[in-house]
Amino acid sequence: MSSPPRGLPGAIAPGASGAPAPGRSGRRTSLRRTLLLLGPAFVAAVAYVDPGNVGTNVTAGARYGYLLLWVIVLANATAVLVQYLAAKVTIATGRTLPELCQQRYRRPVRVGLLVQAEGVAIATDLAEILGGAIALYLLLDLPLLLGGIVTGAVSLAILAVQQHRGQQRFEHTIVAMLAVVLVGFLWTAVAGRPDVSGVASGLVPRLQGIDSLVLAAGILGATVMPHAIWLHGALVRDRHGDVSADPRRRSELLRATRADVGLALLLAGTVNVAMLVAAAATLQDTTAASIEDAYAGFAAGLGTAAALLFALALLASGLASSSVGTYAGAVILDGFGGRSIPLTLRRLVALVPALLILAAGVDTTQALVLSQVVLSFGIPFALWPLVAITADRRVMGTLRNRRGTTAVTGTVAAAVSALNVVLVVLVALS
Repeated sequence: MSSPPRGLPGAIAPGASGAPAPGRSGRRTSLRRTLLLLGPAFVAAVAYVDPGNVGTNVTAGARYGYLLLWVIVLANATAVLVQYLAAKVTIATGRTLPELCQQRYRRPVRVGLLVQAEGVAIATDLAEILGGAIALYLLLDLPLLLGGIVTGAVSLAILAVQQHRGQQRFEHTIVAMLAVVLVGFLWTAVAGRPDVSGVASGLVPRLQGIDSLVLAAGILGATVMPHAIWLHGALVRDRHGDVSADPRRRSELLRATRADVGLALLLAGTVNVAMLVAAAATLQDTTAASIEDAYAGFAAGLGTAAALLFALALLASGLASSSVGTYAGAVILDGFGGRSIPLTLRRLVALVPALLILAAGVDTTQALVLSQVVLSFGIPFALWPLVAITADRRVMGTLRNRRGTTAVTGTVAAAVSALNVVLVVLVALS
């Protein structure tokens, strides 16, 4: 390609040295390169729109209208920072957060972190299997237990795409399912014709009693997903390799990761807002007490098409997030324990608790909400190590967090920890 004429964008000024100044073509090339690097955060974002989110957001909207909308917005903004740091730590060091914890902490701490992280992964998988089973019951009238088995089998097939077709094909599969989730819940929300003033009032922080606090904790646990914090670095490394020794590639990937996380979690936040708004607009002041009730309410209030889209979105959410949850559990065990187990075995182990609950006939929606409250207790165990490691120059080198970033992340970790303590005390006294 010939050099551009002097004086046009991209030309080298007389007497200048180095590369041409980036013109429109250079910006297009840079944008194209950034787009090609996107993907890992969209896989992590699936954890933010899983059936646990459906259970907590729909329950919150049906019971309290738009009251807890502010919790979703605040939690999603927090998640952007947290997921970026979870990716950044691997870009800087070439190691995942579980691997760094394994190297940094003494055995009792490592064992404690491993046990709770695996517990969180199992609680996550519980919600995802339950959600998939409920969706299959609504769509195909499959018994819940059989639906749980089918969900587990399909999620394993999705993971096989990653193993046999590569990370990018796996990402494309997950993003396609994420698109189904987005369309389904957005359509339901828009069809419900939400009250604009109600939505605005829901952005003002407030609560109404202990039950709303429990739901707020569930929304937090469903939005800032601890297993996604443990997983994100592995997603980046599996896609891009270890770039920690290459300053140029490291800087490029950091820029792309900021865009990746921002876009992915903007999408996830939109879905979560749509879930609550749809329930508030259509189900408030009804007797809806479960996802099945919500489906019936959407069918009665908005028509069969809206209800079917809701169920399809729930199914896509359950299938995609279940595969990501299994992925996370394997990353956690491998990082902390240095042991790699077959994903098939991991899938079967994590499937058992969900199938037992389905076989016992437990209220599936209540189990979904409670599983998300459990997840909120797992957030500090992932956040505090992330805060400490990303602030350590010996680990992060020049990519160590600035003091302001550390202060904000530490404040988030402290606030979540305090919320958990308050929740335990209030429930115990009630």
